[in-house]
Amino acid sequence: MAEFQKQGIDIDLREDIAEGNYSNLAIISHSTSEFIIDFATILPGVNKAKVKSRIILTPEHAKRLLYSLQENITRYESDIAKIEIPQPQRAEDAILKMGPMGKA
Repeated sequence: MAEFQKQGIDIDLREDIAEGNYSNLAIISHSTSEFIIDFATILPGVNKAKVKSRIILTPEHAKRLLYSLQENITRYESDIAKIEIPQPQRAEDAILKMGPMGKA
């Protein structure tokens, strides 16, 4: 078990937790009193995602997470590179890129 200090708090990190879980899908829902984030993995060509971890947060902590992620993304983009998110291609756009169609 690893121990380290973060802002004056002793944090224990079990080895199995330290390994982490890969996630390429996050499903976020909320109620009046909590935010629930399910981290899942979905594979190409498979219709079923497997939830690897569920995190439940108070609304205040969800907002703190948002701010912390924004700060870290800003720092990452400043130090390393801008993170580009490709736009999904719409069927109409793909048809337009094919050019004019001839008559059959």
